[in-house]
Amino acid sequence: MSRSKMLHRLSFLLLLLAGSGIGSAGHAETLKVCYDQWSPLTIFPSNGASARGVVIDMFDEIYTAQGYELEFYEVPLARGLAMVSDGLCDVLPEYVGSTHAENAFVYGNEPTFAYTTAFVIRRDDPWRYNGIQSIRGKRVATGPGWDYSSMSVPYQDYIEDPKNADLVEVIAGYDDVFDRIFRMIVEDRVDLYADNELVLQHVLNRLNLHDDLQIVHPGLERKLVERPIFSAKIPAAKRQDLIRIWDEGRRAIKGETERRILEKYNVKLEDPS
Repeated sequence: MSRSKMLHRLSFLLLLLAGSGIGSAGHAETLKVCYDQWSPLTIFPSNGASARGVVIDMFDEIYTAQGYELEFYEVPLARGLAMVSDGLCDVLPEYVGSTHAENAFVYGNEPTFAYTTAFVIRRDDPWRYNGIQSIRGKRVATGPGWDYSSMSVPYQDYIEDPKNADLVEVIAGYDDVFDRIFRMIVEDRVDLYADNELVLQHVLNRLNLHDDLQIVHPGLERKLVERPIFSAKIPAAKRQDLIRIWDEGRRAIKGETERRILEKYNVKLEDPS
């Protein structure tokens, strides 16, 4: 074969490869990820601190291995839910199983984690949770779009009941909601707040408020089980494939990979599954 024919054939082959995308770099599909601040699980990066949290690292590891590039949108939870509903984001990595979930998104099957819940109250407060009757008369802090129904339907009903509006403080904000809630408890502006015990401990340590606040048990009746939600605007076949990647990937990283990610954030869960 002549040199000119060889070059012609090679050029034709390269054109075919370029047209099919085979062998070309930089053409990974983008996955748009909305998430809210929930340290140490989901974190907004800042100057000098690029870490995005345990769950975001898990997502990055799972989807990057399948050829995706992740594009992040750091937003409050209510806005993130709206963006997933509107198709502006493909996925929000963690959301509770909600009795009020709309048809605007579809849950993944594998949980991120199942978290034990607890309450944070003032250090000198003898109060303990003993069913919904023990909440009555207490000033409760929560955030917009936060749903506790998977852990306690009576607790969620209490928060949503208009009769209790004067006792329920909804704290909105970008990335400092937890700091503000903790300081409002210290200042006697609200009495209690329920959340994942891991998050409560992380915020308490970071703000160094051990002399002012305490974390108490029992928490709400059931564990907080969180799953990723995928936009219903995504074509069904593609959405099912994204869910499959998450489900298989989450099962696959249990064990050593999961421990490595948790240890990066100085976190250890007794039962991370």
